[in-house]
Amino acid sequence: MNIVVLTGAGISAESGLATFRDADGLWEGHRVEEVASPEGFAADPDLVHDFYDARRAALDRVEPNAAHRALALLERRWRDEDRGDVVLVTQNVDDLHDRAGSSDVLHMHGTLRTAWCVACDAHPEWIGSTNGAVCPGCGAVALRPDVVWFGEVPRHLDRIERALRRVDVFVSVGTSGAVHPAASFVQYALSRRAHTVELNLAPSEGSWLFRDSRLGPATRLVPTWVEEMLDR
Repeated sequence: MNIVVLTGAGISAESGLATFRDADGLWEGHRVEEVASPEGFAADPDLVHDFYDARRAALDRVEPNAAHRALALLERRWRDEDRGDVVLVTQNVDDLHDRAGSSDVLHMHGTLRTAWCVACDAHPEWIGSTNGAVCPGCGAVALRPDVVWFGEVPRHLDRIERALRRVDVFVSVGTSGAVHPAASFVQYALSRRAHTVELNLAPSEGSWLFRDSRLGPATRLVPTWVEEMLDR
């Protein structure tokens, strides 16, 4: 049985990691196009570097929670018991799944713990500021946050599509269902006759597409669902 898990901001919010987008649509007090678009970066690179430097620093103050750890356990047990594949796709740019022990996380929107050199296309691991920093690979001062901005193509779409073609169970955790292409994954899963499960604090925009929709905090819902799967 092959499982695809999609996670969004809701799973990391319970670790104390603030979501970028506020209820009024602003990202930490900034308009989206100012800090999350190529045009915003061209207009004010210092603002954009500072914005993501602050988000990167915030990772040092949070830890993976029970939901992250439960998904890592599911992957490990599912593999060890030769029960199929577990593919974990996240819209989050934090590293909490990785730190919880998930071994192959598909970060479709990039990561805060890496930088992107636009000169040589390297993606080195990164912990400090990207502003004015030198690429360790080519020596160019051409680093930017390694985050997919609006108007840019998400990462790992080929691998995600391959996983969805083989999916038996599709699970969405802590997502709004408003950001594409991730919002369409459940429809793809349904076209493959997969069982679809939503674990969310509130109904997502595509909640009606899930055959099993459970509402509540991820730290309660995810460990319970994982336990059910492992007991099957």
